[in-house]
Amino acid sequence: MEIHSLRPLPESLIPDDQTIGQFVFDSKHPARPKTKEGVPWFIDDATGRSFGEQEIRGRTTTLASALRYKYGIGEDDVVLLYSRNHTDFPIAIWAVHQLGGIISGANPDFSTNELLYQVQATKATLMIVHPDSISVAEAAAQQYGLSSDRILVFNTVNSPGTHKVSVEDMVQLGRTHAPAFEERRLKPGEGKTKLAFLSFSSGTTGRPKAVAIPHYAPIVNVLQIAVHNRVNEDYCPWEDRRYRPGDVAIQGTPNYIFNIYGLVVNLHFVLFSRMSIVVVPKFNFVGMLKSIVRHKISHLYLVPPMVILLCKHPAVKNYRLHEYIRMVMCGAAPLSHELNQQLFELLPDAHIGQAYGMTETCTATTMWSIDKKRGISGSSGKLVPGTVVKIVKQDGTLAGYNEPGELIIWSASNALCYLNNAEATKETFVDGWVRTGDEVKIDQDGEVWVLDRLKEIMKVKGFQVAPAELEGCILEHKDVLDTCVVGAPDDYSGEVPLAFVVLRADAAKKAAQDPKEADVIRTSIIKHVANNKIAYKHLAGGVEFVDVIPTSPSGKLLRRVLRDRAKELKQQQEVKAKL
Repeated sequence: MEIHSLRPLPESLIPDDQTIGQFVFDSKHPARPKTKEGVPWFIDDATGRSFGEQEIRGRTTTLASALRYKYGIGEDDVVLLYSRNHTDFPIAIWAVHQLGGIISGANPDFSTNELLYQVQATKATLMIVHPDSISVAEAAAQQYGLSSDRILVFNTVNSPGTHKVSVEDMVQLGRTHAPAFEERRLKPGEGKTKLAFLSFSSGTTGRPKAVAIPHYAPIVNVLQIAVHNRVNEDYCPWEDRRYRPGDVAIQGTPNYIFNIYGLVVNLHFVLFSRMSIVVVPKFNFVGMLKSIVRHKISHLYLVPPMVILLCKHPAVKNYRLHEYIRMVMCGAAPLSHELNQQLFELLPDAHIGQAYGMTETCTATTMWSIDKKRGISGSSGKLVPGTVVKIVKQDGTLAGYNEPGELIIWSASNALCYLNNAEATKETFVDGWVRTGDEVKIDQDGEVWVLDRLKEIMKVKGFQVAPAELEGCILEHKDVLDTCVVGAPDDYSGEVPLAFVVLRADAAKKAAQDPKEADVIRTSIIKHVANNKIAYKHLAGGVEFVDVIPTSPSGKLLRRVLRDRAKELKQQQEVKAKL
C-alpha cells in the first residue's frame, strides 16, 4: 500500500517561478513568520560580526555583477565552491543563481583526485575556494585544464596571504566598476526544471554522482519542514514552540553548507524561519560548547558522532547547555536508545528527535512529530507534508504496516536525475519516485523505523562512503589481488570502512610465513588509501586478509556475508577488551 503524510502541502502554495535565493529574500509565504527587528541572518563565530538581510542582499547583487563582468558567468555555468563554512558561502550561491548559473559544493577536505573528479563531472567554469585549500584546488584545476586565474578565494582572518583574487575584491569591483545586470527571472513552472545545484551522492551503489536539483526542490523541502513544525502557527505557548523568530542555530561540521543537510535544513530553512545562523568554519567540539554560550545558540543540527560527544565528553559538565539549547535534531543515521536517553537527561526541556532524508530527496522526508518534544527512540519520525511512500518487499509486493521492505519515496522535493548517468538514474529515479536502498518499516502511528541498508553505501560520521570507490583504490596497490570493503560497526562513527583483502601469491606467501611481514603489508594498504582519499574514507576498520572474496553464481560480491563477518570481529574485540 501507499502511505501518505498526515498533512498535505498544496502545490498552489509552492512558488515555481523563483530561485531559492529569491524565495529566501522575498518570500511572504503564509508559513513564514514576520521579520523580527534586529535579528541578523549570519553571525561570524570567530569575530562576532553580524550580517543583516540588507547587507547580504546588497553583497549578493554586487558579487553577481562582478562575476558577470570579469568571468562572464551566465546561464547554466557551473561554479564549484570548495570551502569550509564561510559567511560569504551562501552569498556566492545566490549570486551565481542571479546569473542563471548552477552551484556544485565540494567537500573542503577532498584530496586532489577527489576534487578533480567533481570538477570533471560538473564541467565547472569557476572555483571559489578557502585559502587553506588553494594548493589542492590549483592542482585539480591544472589537471582539468581550468586556468589558474579562474580560482577565487574567500577572505579569512588567519589564513596565509594569497595572490588570488578574493570574494571581497569581487564585491568591491561590483560596487565600483561592474555594470548592472538583469537578474535571472524564472517563468511560471520553470523552477521545476531549472537546475540550482549539482550535489554529489553515492546513490545506492558506485562512485559519487551529481544529483541534479532544481530550484523548486529545496523550496518545497523548506516549506515541508516549516509546515510540519508549524513554524508560523500559534499552536502552543511561546516558550514551548520549537521554532521562533530570533532563535539562533549553529552551522558547523558535519553540516558544511556544501552538503544537502547543511544546505537545505541548516541554511535555507533556518533563514526562512527568521532565525540567525552562527557560521563556524571548522568543527571543534570544545569550541562549539564555547560558541553555544557566547552566542546563546538554541538550535543544534547534529549527526550521531556529535551526539556521542555531547553525551560523553568530559568538557560538557563545564557548560550549562540546558540554559541555551532548545532543540536538537539528529540526522544521517539512527541513534541508539542509550544515546537518546543520555541526551534527554542532559537537556531535559529541549525538543529532541530524529529526521531522515537523502540528497536525492532534497532532503528531509521524515521528522519527529511536533505534537511532542521528544521523538521516539529509534524512530526517524513521521512523513513531512506532501510526501508519499511505499515499502516494497523482496518479492516485489507492497508491505503493510510493520512489514520490512525497501523505502521508495515520492515528493515534490525529489531531484530530477543523476547528471549524465542514465544507468544510475534508471536504478534510483523511477517515474518520479526515488528508491532509497534503505530497509524500513512503518507502524500504524506513522512512525518510520530505519532497519538496515539494502544498498552498499556506508555512513561514516554521517558522510556517505561508496565501497566500490575504496575497492578501486585498494586494487591499485601492488600486493592486492581482490578486495571487498564493508562498514564495520563503530560506537563513535556509526560505521568505519573495513577492507577484506585477497593478496597476490607472492605477498600472501610472505604474510603467511611472517606475521611482521603481514603487518607491513596491511599498514601499506591502509597508508595507500589514506594518501588518496579524504579522512572519513580511510580504513579505520582495518584490513583483514582472506583467501577468497565470496561471490554469487553470477559473480556479484556477497557483501552482506562480509558485513556479518565484520560484526563478528567487532564482538570478538569487545570480548577481548573485557578479559
